[in-house]
Amino acid sequence: MPMDERTRADVERAEAAIVEHYPRLVRLAYLVLPPSMGRHRRVLTAHGLVQRALPTGRRRQKRVLPGQRVPQAEGGYPLVRLRVLQLALAQERPPRRWSAVPFVRGLRLFPRAGGADELALDQALSALSAPERAAVGLWHLEDLDEDDVVALLDAAGADDPGAAQRAAVALDRESGPETATLLDSGEFDPCTVQTRPTDLLRRRQLTRAAVAAAVVLAVGGAVLGAVGGGPDGRPRGRGTTVAEQALDPDRLLRTPNDAWADTSRVDFTAWSPRGSETDDRELLGRALRVWADPGHDVHITASAGTSTRPPDQPPRLLYAGLIDDVMVAVFHDGERLVRYAEPRNAPASLEFARVDNADLTTGGALVIGRGEGWMRFLIAPWVSDATTRDLLTPKSPVKPLHVAPDGVTDRVPTPPTGASCGQWPVAQFRSSERVVEHHSFLMTDLGDLAPVHLTYLPPPAAGPPAEGPAEATGAPALLNWAHSACSLRELRGAGVRSVDNWAYAQQSLPEHGGRATWVCSRADTWQGPGRVTVQFQPPAARPADPAQIVGRARDTAACSRYGRQVVGDTRWRAASGKWYLLAAGSHGVRGLDVTGAVRHGTAGATLAVRAPQDAPAQVAGRLPDGGRLHALRS
Repeated sequence: MPMDERTRADVERAEAAIVEHYPRLVRLAYLVLPPSMGRHRRVLTAHGLVQRALPTGRRRQKRVLPGQRVPQAEGGYPLVRLRVLQLALAQERPPRRWSAVPFVRGLRLFPRAGGADELALDQALSALSAPERAAVGLWHLEDLDEDDVVALLDAAGADDPGAAQRAAVALDRESGPETATLLDSGEFDPCTVQTRPTDLLRRRQLTRAAVAAAVVLAVGGAVLGAVGGGPDGRPRGRGTTVAEQALDPDRLLRTPNDAWADTSRVDFTAWSPRGSETDDRELLGRALRVWADPGHDVHITASAGTSTRPPDQPPRLLYAGLIDDVMVAVFHDGERLVRYAEPRNAPASLEFARVDNADLTTGGALVIGRGEGWMRFLIAPWVSDATTRDLLTPKSPVKPLHVAPDGVTDRVPTPPTGASCGQWPVAQFRSSERVVEHHSFLMTDLGDLAPVHLTYLPPPAAGPPAEGPAEATGAPALLNWAHSACSLRELRGAGVRSVDNWAYAQQSLPEHGGRATWVCSRADTWQGPGRVTVQFQPPAARPADPAQIVGRARDTAACSRYGRQVVGDTRWRAASGKWYLLAAGSHGVRGLDVTGAVRHGTAGATLAVRAPQDAPAQVAGRLPDGGRLHALRS
């Protein structure tokens, strides 16, 4: 049926609106898209959605209930904006088919990184639903009033537009009046991007494989055409799409055995495939297809900040085999670990964990299976010895941990999740001397697919502190960790990569109260931002007596190599019953000052002054450049 002129005019006005307002529309789409996609895919998807927003020539009348009213969006920019919103909101649950998005080979695209304010806003937006992010964008980027935002979200098919607008108001109240300015910055601009290469080694292998495949196809093309194509009935050769290649078990990357001993990149890319089912094409094909298009009955879990997007190129096979009556396959796509589990009498499940920039230790193991109160590790091929120990009994010897020939360990108790904390099991692995001599490290399970690396930085004996943390396997480190192990429960499921205990100061307590240690415990996530707790460890009657947490901070560089200075303070009661205000700063703090109901100053890095238990007081450290560093508070 031919278009009438009014419809043709609408389409032409919509095309002009897309061309004129393209950056504005792409920014809105990028804001609404799920953060779990990852920035690269969000950038490409935002551009793809705006380009798909051009209406077709044929007008389709939408059937509505009697009396229902929606805002008019005839032609031009309002029509295109409504269509972009509908497409972006639909991505909250990805469609069960491949969406048409721009394709970029060999590069990852990222908007320009902003500062701390932009990062904080981005994290706050990540906690909102797609309709709530859309409300924020329409309010601040499109400058619509609240009624128009609600009406437009309703027209776009959002659930409960009023609640979405209220969430936008709450975010604005928390983030302050700069929200609109921050949203207009480069952090949220998918039209001005930076580029980085993808995995260069994997690209080289793929290129070689593609050349070899092209030769085979040139020689045997007629035969392949006669027999009907590749696996699962899909045609091979020139017509095979990138998406189909990613789902072909024959194209899985397989690292040769012992490659880890001859490479400078010792991480998950150096893992060779292990397990009894690495040649089971049916299992691997099912796993890849479920990853690309999980059904409604597939249980999906992902560590914080990890995308669950389908594979965009053939991943690396790490394991395939039977674990506790569950068929398991584990893949690595250069950025994530993906564990596919196929129980005998239950739906399949997928688990994702971000592991980009893993190394010898953080790439030393993964959790291959877990049950009620136990789990199993799959250890890296360079791990030559595995033992377990309890962090709460630092003087107890390690216990041997049996490892099967395929790298799977016996069951290991999981750390406690409830209020009681009677033990904290950890694994202690030792690397092969073919990689590094006499190197042992601790790993603990915090509920994610990737276990957490524990380290320790001792107090400065004299001069500046050490350059970086050491492994937490020595006696001083184990004694220190015994006091703070149970605080790890707060990090469960937070996507933590490593936790370092830095004993940044030691202090002699008043009235011959003994010697206390001040610890800054820093948890770094795979996303980058970390969280910090300052702990006060007084002389303890038992090794496992918990430390006192006196300060906290999130999304901070404190206690890392980019923020080495820290100050903490607490109240302490002596044996006589008198109360003291105690404070300590790290190396480089030139003095401490107390203001408020208590006034005192010292030229050293520690301070102890008589003070009532509830007297308000603030502590700040003096830095060499004249700046002041306030104590972290809880």
